[in-house]
Amino acid sequence: MFSVIIPLYNKAPYVAKAIGSVLVQTFSDYEMIIVDDGSKDGSGEIAERMIEGNDHCKLIRQENAGVSVARNNGVAASVGDYLCFLDADDWWEPTFLEEMIKLIREFPDAGIYGTNYTIVSETKHKTRVARVGVDEGFERGYINYCRVYADTMYMPLWTGAVCLPRHIFYELGGFPKGISLGEDFMLWINIALKFNVAFLNKPQAYYNQDLAIANREVGRLHKPSEHMLWNLVDLEPLEKENADYKQLIDNLRTYGLWPYYLSKKYHEAAELELKKVDWSHQPIRSYALYQKPIWLLRFRESLLMKGSMLKQRIYWRR
Repeated sequence: MFSVIIPLYNKAPYVAKAIGSVLVQTFSDYEMIIVDDGSKDGSGEIAERMIEGNDHCKLIRQENAGVSVARNNGVAASVGDYLCFLDADDWWEPTFLEEMIKLIREFPDAGIYGTNYTIVSETKHKTRVARVGVDEGFERGYINYCRVYADTMYMPLWTGAVCLPRHIFYELGGFPKGISLGEDFMLWINIALKFNVAFLNKPQAYYNQDLAIANREVGRLHKPSEHMLWNLVDLEPLEKENADYKQLIDNLRTYGLWPYYLSKKYHEAAELELKKVDWSHQPIRSYALYQKPIWLLRFRESLLMKGSMLKQRIYWRR
């Protein structure tokens, strides 16, 4: 049986679609645990009405403690052999669990299972299938997670499109507490480095990009203590042993640390972390950009931001 865990925090405009996509699954052997993480916009009440009278669904309420704690508490309250996670602003195809059980039966020794997914912006009327770096024609099977991720920098394992055995979740300690950006990646990478990763190259979930910026963890600067890239110290020895992991983590550093490098508050911390990068395997343009004087980079960034704001003003005046 599957346990579907939905952490919920102030997602009133979206949560009904997320829950509804679970309730219409073609594979019905599942339970749904919704963890209301202290919502103040009526999200919990919407969820409660939707699952009322359904013995396979449960709503848990807690004081706001963050997404990792919410997911971990949801798992603790569940009983299924396999765990799936769905954020309250995303949704599934009706066949998501059906495809997952097929993947599990075909590859029973995998430590985690994933499917491709569709990135959606309804406000912009755009959708696109994630271009994860699997070979052309690849349909299903094991993948080298680090290499596939590094090839395109699209997440092959995205939280809303994965499933993992309960015992592996507990063996790896669940989602790390105190991490507000990349807590899911930290769990997936630890699994992928120890177990096989089975992947279905068929979109079965929808990654919603329309959530208000104020509610997003991505897009704002986080304290290094809360950011995944400063909290992978235990895996640093693997950078000398696993070339694929080294390539992936360096790609993530050069891309993800850019706004921190430009900031005055976190510049030094980012600079120290960037010293770990093997620049010989990074694009020359990336290396050259980081070598420019910081004052020039900040000036360039301010011009780009002003240009972007001007474009938005012109657009909205039309």
